[in-house]
Amino acid sequence: MSGCSDAALSRRLERAEGRANADFVEARALTFPDRGAAWIELGGTLAMFDGAESPLTQTFALGLQGEVPLSDLERIEQFFEERGAPVFHEVSPLADGSVLKLLTARGYQVIEFTSVMWRPITVDPGSVARGRVTVRAADEAEHGLWARVGSEGWSHLPELSAFLQELAAVNAVRRNHLAFLAEIEGVAVAAGGLAMVDGVAILAGASTIPSARRQGAQRALLEARLHYAAAHGCDLAMMGATPGSDSQRNAERQGFRIAYTRVK
Repeated sequence: MSGCSDAALSRRLERAEGRANADFVEARALTFPDRGAAWIELGGTLAMFDGAESPLTQTFALGLQGEVPLSDLERIEQFFEERGAPVFHEVSPLADGSVLKLLTARGYQVIEFTSVMWRPITVDPGSVARGRVTVRAADEAEHGLWARVGSEGWSHLPELSAFLQELAAVNAVRRNHLAFLAEIEGVAVAAGGLAMVDGVAILAGASTIPSARRQGAQRALLEARLHYAAAHGCDLAMMGATPGSDSQRNAERQGFRIAYTRVK
């Protein structure tokens, strides 16, 4: 894969993230069938419903296969409206140039920016020395612990609490995903997820409980997940971060660079 930020790279990253979230939606449908979780693909765009309030209820890869016909956009909008959900699109700046014109004409407004970050990885992505911090994949009986640690780490966003607590049941049956725990002296202090799709390692959901911050847990989680992904056939990693955030700066220190900034 070329190191440049181009449409081919964007297609690969966006589709991998979309497929990973589709795996989540399918796991949700198994564990919480009353939610009506579902996803569709139309013209290369993946649209998924995980509940009206879920951050996963949106589209991915819109316009990365070329121009989006109005009829396709209307069908996608219908998919969400039938389920009582707002319509959100994650849009890469490398999507077809007609996409933003179409969305603007239909009254959409930008509500969020995300730095999409990536880096190549190899069998040995760097040192995995972690000092006091140890990192391991959670076993089947620890998904509840993983969700509790993650929820405490994201306690500044109370609107995510219910979603995070339900992750335990969903991740237990989710394909292509592992939950990682970071511990200090045997106590779990940080949690993070790793999804692997088509050779792309997708790093998401990492958080550290407030009392254990600035002790290296985030770096250790990142290195451990990269090492695991490289050993299992992934050649590049991706993650999303709020522009200018600590998460972005931490990722840049670990060799990630911004591929592009997408809008929601």
